[in-house]
Amino acid sequence: MELEPVTDVPEIRPGDDIAALVADRATLEPGDVLTVASTIVSKADGRTADLEAYPVSGRAREIADRIGALTDDEKDPRFAQAVLEESTELLIDCPFLLTETRFGHICVNAGIDRSNVPDHDLLLLPDRPAKSAERIRTGLVDRGIDDVAVIVTDTCGRPFRHGQRGVALGWAGMPASRDWRGELDRDGRELGVTVQSVVDELSSAANLVAGEGAGGTPAVVVRDWEFGDVAGSDELFRSVEDDLIRRALRQWEWGEDR
Repeated sequence: MELEPVTDVPEIRPGDDIAALVADRATLEPGDVLTVASTIVSKADGRTADLEAYPVSGRAREIADRIGALTDDEKDPRFAQAVLEESTELLIDCPFLLTETRFGHICVNAGIDRSNVPDHDLLLLPDRPAKSAERIRTGLVDRGIDDVAVIVTDTCGRPFRHGQRGVALGWAGMPASRDWRGELDRDGRELGVTVQSVVDELSSAANLVAGEGAGGTPAVVVRDWEFGDVAGSDELFRSVEDDLIRRALRQWEWGEDR
C-alpha cells in the first residue's frame, strides 16, 4: 500500500471544487482511495461561523461557568452555545463537552475547530459528510476519474488512550467495514463479532503522512489497497440500543461520588 499526500492545495474558500483541486494536483487511478480532511470540506461548504452569531442561552452560560470554575480559566459561553446548536445530544457537560453530531459522530465540542480558520472564529464539521464524500467522488467521475473511493476524515481523541488519530466521518464508493462474522480463523473457529472498520484504519494511515498543524496536508491518495473478498458493511456509528457506553453516560454526572 502506498500513501501519497496531495501537495500545494491552496487555502479553500466557500464554493471551491475540491474534486477539481485534487484532480489538478494528483494522478488518480481506478481502485485508489482519496482521503480528504473535513477541514477543507467544511471551508468549501461555507461551514464557518463567528462567535457573535450565537446568542447565549441560560444552558450555555451555565456550562461555561461550570467548566471555567473547574479549570480556573474563563470560558466563552458563545462557544458553548455553538456546540449545543451543532449537537443532537450532550453526553458529558463537565469537565468538557462530549456530544453527538447530527450525522451520528460522537466527539468533543461537536468537532468545532478554532485553528486554521483565517477569516472566522469557528470551523464547524461538514453538515453531511457522506454526501460531501459522494459529491467529491461524482466530481472526479465528471473529470473522467472512475472507481475512486472518497473518505472525509477528521482527527479525534479516544477514551482510555492519550492522543488523537484519524477517523472517518463520511465515505463513498466503498463499504465502511470488512465484516468477518461467519468467517473461520486458522483453527477453524467461526468468528462471531469481528467487524473491521477499514474507513477508520485508512483515515488513520493517511493521517500519518497528512500531518497536523501548520504543516498539514488536507488530502492523501491511498494506492494498492484492496478491500478483499470479504462481506462489506456500512455500519460505523453505533445505535443507541447497541451503545452501552452512551447509555451509561446518560446516567452519570460529573462529581458523583460513586
